[in-house]
Amino acid sequence: MFTNYFKQVILKLKFNYRKLLSIVAIIAIWELLCDIGYVNIRILPSPYVVLITLYHLIISGSILFDMLTSLWRVIVGFLIAVFLGIVTGYFTATNKKASDFLTPLIEILRPIPPVAFIPLSILWFGIGNAPAYFLVAFGSFFPIFTNTFYGIKSVNKIHIDAALCLGASRKQLVFDVIIPAAMPFITVGLKTGIGVAWFCVIAAELVGAQSGLGYMIQLNRLTLQSENVIAGMVMIGLIGFLMSRMMVFIQKKLVPWSNKTS
Repeated sequence: MFTNYFKQVILKLKFNYRKLLSIVAIIAIWELLCDIGYVNIRILPSPYVVLITLYHLIISGSILFDMLTSLWRVIVGFLIAVFLGIVTGYFTATNKKASDFLTPLIEILRPIPPVAFIPLSILWFGIGNAPAYFLVAFGSFFPIFTNTFYGIKSVNKIHIDAALCLGASRKQLVFDVIIPAAMPFITVGLKTGIGVAWFCVIAAELVGAQSGLGYMIQLNRLTLQSENVIAGMVMIGLIGFLMSRMMVFIQKKLVPWSNKTS
């Protein structure tokens, strides 16, 4: 038993090592190019300088404030998108009148990039949190809506008929049959939506905010502090990665059977 356990641990470590190999290789090449003077370190500072800069920004607390501000905007906007996306997806999938009314509008709005709404969002809501909430909600809505719609459409009608024959109420049918059956699709939409949300909030902060990681990057760009810009980008990448892994964890908890059957 212990032998099998250690084999699994070793295999997992090897797998993680392969995942990190590409990142380590890129950092090593980057450091080498900076050391030999092939690139201008004022424009592209070395990984060591970026790491030291990030450390000082964390110790000072300035980047942590911007990080928490961006996270709050993502959470609020994403929760709005989750509510609207799931509710709208459910009604358009189960009600023909709702589908006929909402589908044309959604199909017209879907191809428009969220960043195209930045000027209008600033005009409508001013500078601050509200434009970021709007852009995050708008960008995250479509993957959540689409996956919810197709997830509910994919529910086996035999399961619905069986539940009705057993005397299930409308509430039981929705929350005990339809939503659980569509959950693998919905969680994929949530995972995609959180990535879009993070992209949207940074884009909004670059031009329409006075705080947040996007604003921090823009401010340091204007003062030509490229090491701070890249440190902010690294922080954005790390948080985005952690949020993606968090959604994978939630997906495994909500729909554990989907991982076993895939």
